[in-house]
Amino acid sequence: MNTRPIPSTREALPVIGCGTWIGFDHAPGTPEYAGLPGVLDALFGAGGKVVDSSPMYGRAEQTTGELLAAHGRRADAFVATKVWTQGRAAGVREMETSLRLLGSDRVDLMQIHNLVDWRTHLATLRDWKAAGRVRYVGITHYTASAYDAVEAVLRSERLDFVQINYSLDDREAERRILPLAAERGVAVIVNMPFGGGGLLRGLLGKPLPAWAAEIGCTSWAQVLLKFVLSQPAVTCAIPGTRRRAHMEDNARAGFGEVPAPAFWRDKVDAIAR
Repeated sequence: MNTRPIPSTREALPVIGCGTWIGFDHAPGTPEYAGLPGVLDALFGAGGKVVDSSPMYGRAEQTTGELLAAHGRRADAFVATKVWTQGRAAGVREMETSLRLLGSDRVDLMQIHNLVDWRTHLATLRDWKAAGRVRYVGITHYTASAYDAVEAVLRSERLDFVQINYSLDDREAERRILPLAAERGVAVIVNMPFGGGGLLRGLLGKPLPAWAAEIGCTSWAQVLLKFVLSQPAVTCAIPGTRRRAHMEDNARAGFGEVPAPAFWRDKVDAIAR
């Protein structure tokens, strides 16, 4: 799989990961849980690493920790999660719980979810980073209405990552967040690369355009992911799934040549119609 460097360290990160919202919120003994080892096998087998979770995703952190431990794959993963609460003490408790559920004494990336009490948590995370409990620190959001606040934090603070929404039908980040992240040397994780799912569902009944083969795509999911990756500021996209076949399909977008943004100029409107 193609990789891109994390600007703050130059560590190479594979460009397709896996989000765990909804898909990993399942307990042992259910059919859904039984299929999740295959999702991680497909991710790691393709050369991917990033698994992104959050305390607000129900059981997803615990499920992720269980599966990584049971299959001996923790060393293969770049695990990201989030803090999402008010106050220093509550933030520390939540992050300690996350580490316990994930089965590790440190996490690769801790993100301040939706900028909730970000000043308080950022101070804590800098201490945790210095102590080796987190490797990278970031912020997240999922809606363009929050971009003023996201921009303000990116301009005023040194961060390793920002996680933001970006897709073919939701392109405001292309104008505002992606250029700023590149300027500030901040890695970008893209959530909702399928437009929250509605964009992809609307395309599934349509035939792939002939030009899809030119960029190595055999599915609409791959087309939408290659669109996201066409922005050089994007480090990794994290489509969520609980199905191995979908993870295998998504991962293929991380291989081969990625077209430049100019490639899409005469195609975006046609796809979105």
